[in-house]
Amino acid sequence: MRAMPHGPTRRALLGGAAAATLACPALGGTRPRVVVVGAGFGGATAARWLAAGGVDTTLVEASPNYVACPRSNEVVAGLRGIEAQTLGYDALGRAGLTFVHGTARAVDAGARRVSLGDGTALPYDRLILSPGIDLRFDAVPGYDAAAAEAMPHAWKAGAQTVLLARQLAAMPEGGTVVLSAPANPYRCPPGPYERASLIAHFLKARKPRAKLILLDAKDTFSKQKLFEAAWARLYRDVLEVVPLAGGGQVSEVDPAAMVVRTDFAEIKADVACIIPPQRAGRIAAQAGCADRSGWCPIDPVSFESRLVPGIHVIGDAAIAGAMPKSAFSANAQGKVCAQAVIDLLAGREPETPRLINTCYSLVAPDDGISIAGVFRPTDGQLADVPGAGGISPLDAPDAVRRQEAAYGESWYRTITREVFG
Repeated sequence: MRAMPHGPTRRALLGGAAAATLACPALGGTRPRVVVVGAGFGGATAARWLAAGGVDTTLVEASPNYVACPRSNEVVAGLRGIEAQTLGYDALGRAGLTFVHGTARAVDAGARRVSLGDGTALPYDRLILSPGIDLRFDAVPGYDAAAAEAMPHAWKAGAQTVLLARQLAAMPEGGTVVLSAPANPYRCPPGPYERASLIAHFLKARKPRAKLILLDAKDTFSKQKLFEAAWARLYRDVLEVVPLAGGGQVSEVDPAAMVVRTDFAEIKADVACIIPPQRAGRIAAQAGCADRSGWCPIDPVSFESRLVPGIHVIGDAAIAGAMPKSAFSANAQGKVCAQAVIDLLAGREPETPRLINTCYSLVAPDDGISIAGVFRPTDGQLADVPGAGGISPLDAPDAVRRQEAAYGESWYRTITREVFG
């Protein structure tokens, strides 16, 4: 792909040409009812778009606020407070939709009804699920929710993020940190490598005799050459990377002893961050939208489930082909899906979309890299548009890397203001 030294355009931030305009056409006659489950970047975006289009929209969310994953690695490394990641839902309640604070327990696709934990039943004409991920604790022997209190995953931002940050701050000088990265697919493909970079930065600055071991369940990963070049330049004496071919797959953990095992080694850790494999959030499986992979196959034009008619799945839970699981993707998919739902409810065929994703990563506090892609439906899945994306130059000067870091912060402010503000 061509080098991309600049940040996303306004069109990119709006999800590309797929979403058409911000003023969606109002629907005549009786207002159809759409329920959206999950108020993250995907669900909240879809609900806003639907309400603006004249749809009777109910947004269901269990959490009292949203703790954003993008930039949460900075919290882990002590560069940012968790309050900067914590976003309220008040503005969504003023966006022309009904916001319901509750847990979606079950979906009856035949009756077109969502049941909540308090017994409330919400009827719908169309349902959009944006449930995010569940962690597959059973995939790593010895690891479960209780073990995560000793060996945090910090892959759902919030208390786990703060716990990992505190463990790193309290770790003795000369200690060992172990970070594991799962096999594909999972939320935020570059995330473990940004985390490795920022933890290495923290150790270099605060505990220079400490060491970070990155155990990877794969041999290749997103932005690999950029990360590896940064690690060689910045963290050569701090960070050791063990890929799958070198025995990087975690085979077992012992949280009581703080031991991480692979097929070839047993590592005693002072701090261990275990990121387990993942799957679509529970409600997607309960609704029948997840296949044997644990993720949800969708039509790439409308994001309608290939398994259950009338239900659409967006964000991390969806099998979106070449489009990665990211906040940027979820935001773009929310707009495309909502517009498709508006069209379907009005008896129109949805237009074929193009979607954009841009992902920023920090390798140090003022040193950023990025990758962007454009995606369109091809042969029943979302595929890369050849030549339409870009990646940071491998030999970029310091000024460009500082600019990339600033673009990432600007993107975060823009998207959180758009979705939650």
